[in-house]
Amino acid sequence: MPASEFQKRALFFLLFAGTVTLILVLVPATETFVQEYLSAHFGIAFGPDGSIGSSGGGAGDVMTQTTGSIIVTLLHVFKVLLWLALIISVVRFVGHLLFATVFRGAGQSEISSLVRTVLSIIIYIVSFFIVFQSQFPTVQLAPLFTGSTIIGIVVGLALQDTLGNLFAGIALQADQPFQVGDVISISNRGSGVVETVSWRGVKIRTFQNKLLVISNAVLGKETIEVAPKDNLNARVVTFSIDYGESPDRVAMSVRDAVRQTENVSQKLRPVVRIRNLSESGVEWEVKYWAEDYTKHNDTDALVRQRIWYVLHREKIDFAHPSQTIHLQRKPRGKSHVEYLNTASEHLQGVPIFAPLCEDELQKLAEASNLRVFAPGEAIVRKGQEGKSMYVITRGAVRVQIPVNGTAKTINHLKGNDFFGEMSLLTGEPRTATVVADEETEVLQIKKGALKPIFEQNPDLMKAICDIVEERRELLSTKDLSEEPNGTSSDRGVLSSIRKFFGMGS
Repeated sequence: MPASEFQKRALFFLLFAGTVTLILVLVPATETFVQEYLSAHFGIAFGPDGSIGSSGGGAGDVMTQTTGSIIVTLLHVFKVLLWLALIISVVRFVGHLLFATVFRGAGQSEISSLVRTVLSIIIYIVSFFIVFQSQFPTVQLAPLFTGSTIIGIVVGLALQDTLGNLFAGIALQADQPFQVGDVISISNRGSGVVETVSWRGVKIRTFQNKLLVISNAVLGKETIEVAPKDNLNARVVTFSIDYGESPDRVAMSVRDAVRQTENVSQKLRPVVRIRNLSESGVEWEVKYWAEDYTKHNDTDALVRQRIWYVLHREKIDFAHPSQTIHLQRKPRGKSHVEYLNTASEHLQGVPIFAPLCEDELQKLAEASNLRVFAPGEAIVRKGQEGKSMYVITRGAVRVQIPVNGTAKTINHLKGNDFFGEMSLLTGEPRTATVVADEETEVLQIKKGALKPIFEQNPDLMKAICDIVEERRELLSTKDLSEEPNGTSSDRGVLSSIRKFFGMGS
């Protein structure tokens, strides 16, 4: 409240309260003067309890007594009105001062107004009873109110809706489920920003710039969804893409684009995840947190726009929103010849395949399988039976072993590294878990791919065995080997390989 306005209110209150107080001080003296005057000139006697009597018994005396009684009653009524005026002025000034200063920063002007009104009415009623009984002690108010019970019932029925709104408003303000500026959504009625909250109802500005007015009695029976103005409220936007696209690539591209969008909070990272696998494509959802929820419709539209542009730049196709049969474009990728050449190059970099000639590497490449794993997905697990090994062509993995109930990372592998060679050569169970750190592409080489090569060239088995033993000795010193020193070492790696491939000892 401005200082000048407060000074005006304070000055007016002091003048008014001072004047009323002065009159109340002078009224008893005036009342005494009137009683003495009537007693001296008209013979009217006033009793201690306020009763009026006379020494004579004529009609004139009765008329005089009636006139005197009216005058005294008017003086008492005048004092009642003065006291009520003084009480009302004090309550209004103190209430305005209290709620304008104490609750000024609470942002609850409607709530303070409602509370002030209710408290003021209670104080006025109690004050009226006290002042009235002080001036008219012989008048009993209880029979008066008891006799008006029927009138009270009629008035109560007539004001049923009004009273219902009042008490529902009091309950809502006590609970404070929402405040001015919050976005609320009411079932089957609409949503918008709360503009005012009063004893009668709530006014909501819808997102179509219309004003929705709902009474408190109706609002108290509805289910209300509240998005507080001082809270980061989440929104979800969906889109669909073609099945041929990489999920990891889509998630990374969309997340970066959404995070840079206006009104998207930087405090919480947007969540991009697969929502469903539908008939026409992969359905995605983007969950972000809005800084100003009143602008969520515009922000949703801007997020969809950014998604379109980033997918267009990355050459990622949206799914066809139809159920008709259509020809899917040929997946982008290498031809069979290119695949064989690339696979052969990767296999040449694997030490255990160094003794193989070019034709044998070509055959091994033809029999290998290309596999893609998602970030966080386990490629092999500890304890599984193994009859294959893997060569990393793209991405990175981590090797983990259990230590005291938790997974401990003992090594990191990347492109052109390999793992699982002992499982391929001897069939030993996996002794470690290998997890993809990012989207990882590997060449899977199974027992069936290597067996024909061993059958055609048995001498390769001895050469590969020597390389494996050297590798195991090197890795065992670092405690990083997937295959522990165990049964195979006791019997010899070569005999284990021969037995596993069924080639005799």
